[in-house]
Amino acid sequence: MSLLIRPITAQDDAAVAAIIRTVMPEFGADGPGFAIHDPEVAAMSAAYGHPRHRYFVVEIDGQVVGGAGIAPLSGADEDVCELRKMYFLPRARGIGAGAAMMRACLDFARSAGFARCYLETLTGMDQAQALYEKVGFRQIPAAMGATGHFACNRFYLLEL
Repeated sequence: MSLLIRPITAQDDAAVAAIIRTVMPEFGADGPGFAIHDPEVAAMSAAYGHPRHRYFVVEIDGQVVGGAGIAPLSGADEDVCELRKMYFLPRARGIGAGAAMMRACLDFARSAGFARCYLETLTGMDQAQALYEKVGFRQIPAAMGATGHFACNRFYLLEL
């Protein structure tokens, strides 16, 4: 098995959109207030083609099976980024892809000058939350910024 993490390209957009639209409902995250409805889902490569934005995909044997991104947190201080849209198909789970993706994202966040990284998730995404805590994210009591994801109910922050 060959695992590769790399920046997204336009050729990956359909695969990434399909992953997001497949994985989010698996966790009940397909109603109003979830990232599945963000306009950027259809064209992630364009959405992350700006300064201080980066979206990575993970490939197994040449097939895109997941992704995650970093971007400035809307409505927050300029030193705060957000870990966005980190989703993996089942075959990419439990094999170290999540930890490798976190390293890529957080290394990019530091290199882009961010001091803190925020993320939001929901009850039931236990495996993801265990990974977040393992790399140093700490749960915070309320949402930060203006993501529009009002259905999320778990919030985390990491000092970079």
